[in-house]
Amino acid sequence: MLWLPHPVITTSPSLLTGCVALLCGWVLVGLAGLLRPGSVRFAGRTLFTLGAVLGLGLAALAGASLLSGGIERLTLPVGLPELPLHLRLDPLSSLFLLLLGASSFGISVFAGGYFREGEGALPGLLCLQYHLFLASMGGVLLANDAYGFLVAWEVMALSSYFLVTTQHRIPEIRRAGFLYLLMAHVGALCLLLCFGVLQGGSWLFTFHAMRAAHLSPGWAAVAFLLALVGFGAKAGLVPLHVWLPEAHPAAPSPVSALMSGVMLKTAVYGMLRVGLDLLGRPVWWWGLAPLILGLFTVFYGVLFAAVQTDMKRLLAYSSVENIGIVFAGIGLTIVFAGSGMKAVAALALLATLYHCLNHSFMKSLLFLGTGSVLHATGERNLGRLGGLIHRMPWVAWLTLIGTLAIAGLPPLNGFVSEWLLLQSFLFAGRLPHPFVNLLIPMGMALLVLAAALAGYVMVKFYGIIFLGQPREASLVRAHDCGLLERFGLLWLALGCLALGLFPLQVIRALGAVTGQLIGAVVPQGSPHWWLLAPVPARPVSYGPLVFLTATVAVVLLTALVVRLTYRQRVRRGPAWDCGFGAVTARMQDTAEGFGQPIRHLFQPFFEIERELPEPADREPRYRIAIRERIWRLIYEPISGAVGRLANTAARVQQGRISVYLLYSFATLLLLLAVALIS
Repeated sequence: MLWLPHPVITTSPSLLTGCVALLCGWVLVGLAGLLRPGSVRFAGRTLFTLGAVLGLGLAALAGASLLSGGIERLTLPVGLPELPLHLRLDPLSSLFLLLLGASSFGISVFAGGYFREGEGALPGLLCLQYHLFLASMGGVLLANDAYGFLVAWEVMALSSYFLVTTQHRIPEIRRAGFLYLLMAHVGALCLLLCFGVLQGGSWLFTFHAMRAAHLSPGWAAVAFLLALVGFGAKAGLVPLHVWLPEAHPAAPSPVSALMSGVMLKTAVYGMLRVGLDLLGRPVWWWGLAPLILGLFTVFYGVLFAAVQTDMKRLLAYSSVENIGIVFAGIGLTIVFAGSGMKAVAALALLATLYHCLNHSFMKSLLFLGTGSVLHATGERNLGRLGGLIHRMPWVAWLTLIGTLAIAGLPPLNGFVSEWLLLQSFLFAGRLPHPFVNLLIPMGMALLVLAAALAGYVMVKFYGIIFLGQPREASLVRAHDCGLLERFGLLWLALGCLALGLFPLQVIRALGAVTGQLIGAVVPQGSPHWWLLAPVPARPVSYGPLVFLTATVAVVLLTALVVRLTYRQRVRRGPAWDCGFGAVTARMQDTAEGFGQPIRHLFQPFFEIERELPEPADREPRYRIAIRERIWRLIYEPISGAVGRLANTAARVQQGRISVYLLYSFATLLLLLAVALIS
């Protein structure tokens, strides 16, 4: 293992200035939408495409900064008096800016061809909200003081709220938007308290001053837990995840892709910034909280994804699962770093960062694919889809790449990060804490089980939507996506392939981040450029290009043998089932049927409402609704208590001037009594 000090390089702010200019460009593109607010062509084809180009430029600048490993600082004379905005571009922020720019390029190109008339808000207003959302996320990543961070955080929350409620005339969407905004402000309040603790009693609000503050162990733990709650609420950690399965289905598909693929990662960025940067060297037991919560979130998310019948809600719970993987990696990193095992901590952090990149491309691709299906069919219910691979081949084949990637199959990108994280779990036996030595192997087993269930969920997702026969007659009118939408999907699919086939190059780039936060990098244990061996002490390696070459060779050889052997005896015919030719769509597996084993095995997690057909029904229908027990156990009591408190406050406010004068008189008497006693 190669040991590195924290990077101290400070360069001229050329790259940072360029990033700020591109963020301002996003704001200007959004404002330009107000020039012709009712024009779909101007907002979509012109402005969204221009915003995509700015995103690609941001990715290029951030990539250059990441490879240089430098740190740039800039102070802008804007904001409140005596409160200028401090900005900083370092390897950590560069990585997440790269993620923001690269993902938003594909999503924005897709959005340029996706939005139609009647999507809810005016196209120009939607353009403004969308690009403010992008710029605010960039502001969060560049902020170098609490003031700028929280301002950008609030703009991000408000702009995304308006995007979620684009179709605000639908009551369910308004309720989903309210829940999202409520949870966002609960998290923001925790972050405000966290930064207040990090200031250590001083009036300095910059991150540099927070790094220099010497907090007591107790206050440092309080700041860490406040950050975990605040960022966990934005990321979707269980039980703070309740907004996520509601907001993602409510939002337009490009917005869902941006929220799941990018916005959730700003919370991961914030957790890494506070836990591994501003607080200095972490205490090992701090990592147990994100580790346990992350593992429970992984399992909880994949269980609920397996029983969903709405394709966007299924992907939302899949995002919960993947955020759990990321936070489990953060917890493992802190446990190892706090125990002095910097080498393994760097490996765990590397896997965490890699999974952030992977999830951004995989989940954005899947949400955009479901958006194309939704536009072509008007359906989100899995029970009314099927056979779309014949009607929508572009969407089907590109979505298949995202499906295989998020299922963790090699040689795609999802496998690499999960494999690296499992490698870091295997080092638990070297920890000097016996209890943790027992806990972490159990967590690893839970992670493996969740990975298997994730593959099960993706078989359900892809198979029901694209394979088999159409379940509704109206699906014959489905059509493939347009040119801009295809390009956006293709960009994200190529990202999944590149991240899976060239992990060594990605790991070398991520070394600047692990060196900054941990003080160590993961070296390449193999002399071959095509072979990934992150742990030199162990005989483990993975060659994605070799795996791909062998897979393609086996497929081609099998096809050749079959063609030569059965050339004269092959004939084509309609699909049949064990000799029975009259196969109909009603004989296919349904979304409820796929989820039935999970519902039976893990019934305590679910609240199930069934609607069964009558025996005399000529066309029997079966409906099932799955709800979370967390609503009844946690949020309904809180809602009731808040309602009772509000009713009590309403009784105090009678609206009569005599009562208010009595309150004032009683307050004066109380203050006078306190003054006399003191």
